[in-house]
Amino acid sequence: MSKPQGSARRSAVWLLDQVIGDGRMLSDLLTTSSFLRLEPAERARAQRLATDTLRSIERADRLIGRHIQKKPPLHIRNILRLATVELARGGDAHGVVGEAVGMVSSNNRMVRYKGLINAVLRKLSDTAPRSWNDLRTPRLPNWLRSPLLTAYGPGAVTSMEAAHYAGAPLDLTPKVDAEHVAQQTDGMVLPGGSVRVTSPGQVSQMPGFADGEWWVQDAAAAFPVRILDPNQGENVLDLCAAPGGKTLQIAASGADVTALDMSEERMRRVRENLERTSLSATCITTKAQDYDEGLFDAILLDAPCSATGTLRRHPDLPFAKDGSDIGEMISLQAEMLDHALRLLRPGGRLMYCTCSLLPDEGECQVEEALARHDGLSVDRDALKIEGIDPRWVTEEGGLRLRPDYWPERGGMDGFYMALLRR
Repeated sequence: MSKPQGSARRSAVWLLDQVIGDGRMLSDLLTTSSFLRLEPAERARAQRLATDTLRSIERADRLIGRHIQKKPPLHIRNILRLATVELARGGDAHGVVGEAVGMVSSNNRMVRYKGLINAVLRKLSDTAPRSWNDLRTPRLPNWLRSPLLTAYGPGAVTSMEAAHYAGAPLDLTPKVDAEHVAQQTDGMVLPGGSVRVTSPGQVSQMPGFADGEWWVQDAAAAFPVRILDPNQGENVLDLCAAPGGKTLQIAASGADVTALDMSEERMRRVRENLERTSLSATCITTKAQDYDEGLFDAILLDAPCSATGTLRRHPDLPFAKDGSDIGEMISLQAEMLDHALRLLRPGGRLMYCTCSLLPDEGECQVEEALARHDGLSVDRDALKIEGIDPRWVTEEGGLRLRPDYWPERGGMDGFYMALLRR
């Protein structure tokens, strides 16, 4: 299957084939011209079906494995996985099984699996709904689970896995009035000022989107700028700015913000978001390490990282990555942090953050930066703001956020941040 087909289920299988077979990220696939040719409702449903299946593959494979002895090709396994997840969650058996069989009926190479698909799914249409919740919560891949067990222990990792499996609600950062945005969107205001919406529908059709009253940003990702606390008239640099949520926060404070990112395509999204929200920033496309223009009152470095803190929203990440690039990321983070400090005026402040759960990309980076740079310190008092539990503050003075925090509210992304002063 080389391109998405007209139905949501067929397109969802195409997404699974690309993610699991070729290691591609959903965010890239969803913007391909072939996928965008689908009707908006079909695109949304295909994305939901694919993400639900990616979160549930461990459970689906356990049930499927009870009825097959030899693994069929990946495309067939993905058809079975998608259908099994739908059946387990109460999908109409006739429609689910019928379309799954139909996906291979016109494919000369795959038609021989038609009987297998029909037989397995007919059995699972009866057993999957009853046994689904008896299976364990899907585990993180070993390349990530092992270091997290070392860092946090089995209890915390089990809680994080439960948060990942549950998925993520939609969080909004209001431009001005959180209560107004919450009322418009039927959301709730979280400690710290984000608005959480549990049944959002299509984002671009939500009240306030077209008027630029808010932007999508996980509650955890909104804390770095709140801690940095930019002031009107300050000269602030946002390194690695795309897709622009933190740039918008800084601009909304009245500070003069320079947003920098090495990707022109990603910087285009920053400009679009600035235009929609009627906010302004100087946008520059270049590598952070190549930028050397003046000194800034404050700098935000949201450094490239493993993105392991975002699995609630990106269940494709464990399939598209294997952890082999983390060592390279750690070296890049240290290089960028050192360069950012050279752009900071004396007495200025630098927010270092990563959307990673790995201490090597967070706590350890700050500890090593403190050892490399005389006169550098961590501002612990900056963490004394609404929404931050003192128990989240780490030994070196940073803030560690995890997906299992705020469980009664729906969790948050994994993030690390520390405010540095010199």
